[in-house]
Amino acid sequence: MPTAATIKPSLTIKRRFKAAPEKVYAAWIDPEKMSRWLGPPNVIKVNTTTDVTVGGRYTIQMIVPNDEHNVSGVYREIVPNRKLIFTWAWRSTPERESLVTVTFTPDGDGTLMTLHHEQFFDEAARDSHEKGWSVIVERLDALFASDN
Repeated sequence: MPTAATIKPSLTIKRRFKAAPEKVYAAWIDPEKMSRWLGPPNVIKVNTTTDVTVGGRYTIQMIVPNDEHNVSGVYREIVPNRKLIFTWAWRSTPERESLVTVTFTPDGDGTLMTLHHEQFFDEAARDSHEKGWSVIVERLDALFASDN
């Protein structure tokens, strides 16, 4: 049984989108779509690559004023239009690899997306990612609103 010292922080964000699961899933795997929503509010440009196969890699480069943020990982599980599981590691701290699970559940005429990010190095890393993911999910919602 894990002790308190072995349990690493995690976060969960749920959001309903007025878009079919196929559309929400595509926003997570298509580099062109990802470049439109995946980044902080001050992002200038997002460059992404994806090899959406189990064991395939992805990279995300977020260019912001006077800096850039680079993250990459490996797809661990892929269930088209239903689930993605992938590792998450910043280039600046590759030893702090964490794990992201995103599920896409049909919900009436839309999709309930659940993002679970786990195995954070510490609570500060979790809190920072929670702020970031919250902003990014808002940007994803705006992407679907602009597509209608």
